[in-house]
Amino acid sequence: MFQMSLFSQPTRPFTVSEITAHIKGLVEDDPTLGDVWVEGEVSNLSRPSSGHVYFSLKDAGARIACVMWRTAVMRIARLPQDGDRVLAHGRIGVYEAQGVYQLYVEEIQPAGLGEYYVQLERLKERLRAEGLFAEERKRPLPQFPRHIGIVTSPDGAALRDILHVLRRRFPCVAATLAPTQVQGAEAPDQIVAALDALNRHTDCDVLIVARGGGSLEELAAFNDERVARAIFQSRIPVVSGVGHETDFTIADLVADRRAPTPTAAAEIVTPDRTELTAALDKLRARMGSIGARRIQALAERLAYERKALVRASPQAQIVSRRQRTDEYAHRIALMARQSLARQRAALTALASRLETASPQATLARGYAIVSLVPSGSVVSSTQQVRPGDRIRVQVSDGRFHGRVTDGQDAKESETP
Repeated sequence: MFQMSLFSQPTRPFTVSEITAHIKGLVEDDPTLGDVWVEGEVSNLSRPSSGHVYFSLKDAGARIACVMWRTAVMRIARLPQDGDRVLAHGRIGVYEAQGVYQLYVEEIQPAGLGEYYVQLERLKERLRAEGLFAEERKRPLPQFPRHIGIVTSPDGAALRDILHVLRRRFPCVAATLAPTQVQGAEAPDQIVAALDALNRHTDCDVLIVARGGGSLEELAAFNDERVARAIFQSRIPVVSGVGHETDFTIADLVADRRAPTPTAAAEIVTPDRTELTAALDKLRARMGSIGARRIQALAERLAYERKALVRASPQAQIVSRRQRTDEYAHRIALMARQSLARQRAALTALASRLETASPQATLARGYAIVSLVPSGSVVSSTQQVRPGDRIRVQVSDGRFHGRVTDGQDAKESETP
C-alpha cells in the first residue's frame, strides 16, 4: 500500500527522505530480514567511547555494515577482531541519515558454531513444545531449606562461592556435593547421574546445578537434552546457576528457578540470617507487647472476677448477715429496754394506784378493819355484832382486841 501511494504521483518529485523512508519500510517490514543469521569476516571494527561497536561483515562478493549497541556488547565474553569469521544474529534496518542498510547485531559467535546454533534452536523449540519450559509446572522453593544438594565441579570456583554464601547467610543448612565434570564430552552423563543420585539417596529439599562462566562450547553440557530432561524429571526443585549473568542455557529454561550466577543461586535458595534475626527481633518485640497487653487485660479481668466472687461468696453473705443480725439484736435490745421501761412505768403507776387503793393505805388514813373473834369475819355493819362479842381491830401499825358493849355504843362507834 505504501509503495502504491508513493509512486502513484509520477509528476511530483520525491524527496530523499521520502525515498529513504519508503525503502526503510520495505526492509524493516520484511519478516525474513527481521531475524537473520549472517556469516562473514569482520573488518573495520571500532569501539568509540559510547561503548557501541561498529564493524563490517564481508565475503568475497559483498559487504554489510554492522552495529552492535552497548547493551548487546556487555552480554558477550569476547569481542571479535578484524579478520575473524563470525556468525552474527540480528535484524536488517536502514540508517536514514546516510541512506544505507545495516545489520543491527544482537548476538555474535565464532562462525564454526553456526550449525550448533541451528541445532540448539531446534532443540529449544522441541523441548518448549513438550512443555519442559512451561512456567505453570515450575515448583516453589522451600523457604527454609534443611538440606541443599549441589551439582558442580569439586575443583571449580562455583563450589567455593556457593559454600561461602551458605555459611554467611544460613549456616545451619546441610549441603551435599554430587561432584561432576561441568564441561567436555563426559559432562552431560555425569550431571545426569549426579541429579539422579541426589534424588534417590538424599533428603535434599532443593538442588543447585552450577558452574562458572565460559564460552558457548564450554557451557554445552548445560544445553544437552539429557541434562534438560534430568532437571525436568527431578522430584526436588532445581535452581540453575550456570555461567555469568549474560549466559543463558537450556538448563536455565527447564529449572524451577534461574540464577544469573552460582553465587546468586546460593542466595536464592537460602534466607539471610541477618534479615531473619531482625525479623525475629521485631516479632519477639511484637509478641512481648501483645503478651503484656494480654496479661494486663487478664489481670484486670481476674481482679474484677475476684471482686465479684467476694461479693457472691458465702463468707461475704455471712459477714453481711452477721452485721444485720447484730443490728437486729441491737434493735431488739433497744425495743426490749423501751418495752420494759414502758411496762415498768405502767407497773409503777399501777402500783401507785394499788397502793392508793390498798387496805394498808386506807388504814394509814385513820381507818380500821374490825373482825369478829374467833371467826375472823369482817364487820361491815352494826347488825353483825351484839353486845359482849369479842372483836379484833386492825389499824395501820398493828392490831388490838376489844369487846362490843351495848348497841347504842355500837352505833356511835361507827361514826367517824
